[in-house]
Amino acid sequence: MEFTIHRPEELNASLRRAWHRLMDESPDYGNPFLGPEFAAGIGTYRSGAHVTVLHEGGEPVGFFPYERNAFGVGRAIGLGLSDCQALVHRPGVTWDTEELLRACGLSVFEFDHLVEEQKPFGRHVTGTFASPVVDLKDSGDGSYAEWLRGTYPGLAKTTLKKERRLGRDLGEMRFVFDERDPRVLHTLMRWKSAQYRRTGRMDRFARPWIVDLVDHLFQVREEHFSGVLSVVYAGDRPVAAHFGPRSRTVLAAWFTAYDPGLRYYSPGLIMHLRMAEAAGRDGVRVMDLGRGEKEYKDWLKTRELRVGEGFATRPHPVAAALRMWRRPVRGLRNTVLAHPALREPADRLLKTIGTLRTSGRAEAGGAGACTR
Repeated sequence: MEFTIHRPEELNASLRRAWHRLMDESPDYGNPFLGPEFAAGIGTYRSGAHVTVLHEGGEPVGFFPYERNAFGVGRAIGLGLSDCQALVHRPGVTWDTEELLRACGLSVFEFDHLVEEQKPFGRHVTGTFASPVVDLKDSGDGSYAEWLRGTYPGLAKTTLKKERRLGRDLGEMRFVFDERDPRVLHTLMRWKSAQYRRTGRMDRFARPWIVDLVDHLFQVREEHFSGVLSVVYAGDRPVAAHFGPRSRTVLAAWFTAYDPGLRYYSPGLIMHLRMAEAAGRDGVRVMDLGRGEKEYKDWLKTRELRVGEGFATRPHPVAAALRMWRRPVRGLRNTVLAHPALREPADRLLKTIGTLRTSGRAEAGGAGACTR
């Protein structure tokens, strides 16, 4: 095995085609987060982004995207944003993990959504978690209401009733699967930022590079990857939106938000149902909802994948120090998330903190302060 290291945004056309071929050869690698376009997007805004290409007989047989800091600590590319991680390789190809890390100049490689197929990383996995997906099919020329009743009979009556009421109250309902207006994308980011703050979560869109990344991916329109903005309108008013990447067959559910003043109508659920119906018509076969415990995911999922979390290491003082620091933190977080008796109070505490933060900003800024 030979290795070459590249900046992901500088890969030549030949290597990008080879990467796409390997994705096409295995259903495990259909997720758009595993493609060269996502890696290149991260590389445009993150100086530590790299791709190591594995070669056999001079031919590229594997692509390993990652981020590396000055101390040789590595992490899956886009860790914290990516819902799918892997070394994309030709079927039958394997590798020695320590040799790979040494070639990359890494003492450790951290991951949290590793594809289950990645056997050489297996002994470094510290936990596996459900990642729900929705298997889609072309709904043909049938109406949305017919599709909803046939696909989600338990949800159909309530959802359609709320959707009709929303249409009566605000204007005719309209759904756009692939909206190209960047102003609506920025409305989505404002909604999502406000949601993060209300619920006490880290506001991803307070980081300029993430805003720039989403703007960049929104512009990507290629055969194997597109940034798709989907919007539910009532009249001319956007009430819910989603942005996520898609490959030819997989749509990744990524950022969903809605006008918080309309939460009574369940606009987020309407958004996901409309999106699933339209994506199936557009050739998508799987909608990946991503790891995480959410009630709407239990309602929508047709099955679950398993993704791994852990640290691949080679003997090195930095690797030992990182394990001692990070593993207890992750263990505590996963314990809380796995037990409803712990998760629900923790969630209430985060929301209380978020409310206090938001009200504090409003008081500090005066009556005209904008808290969204």
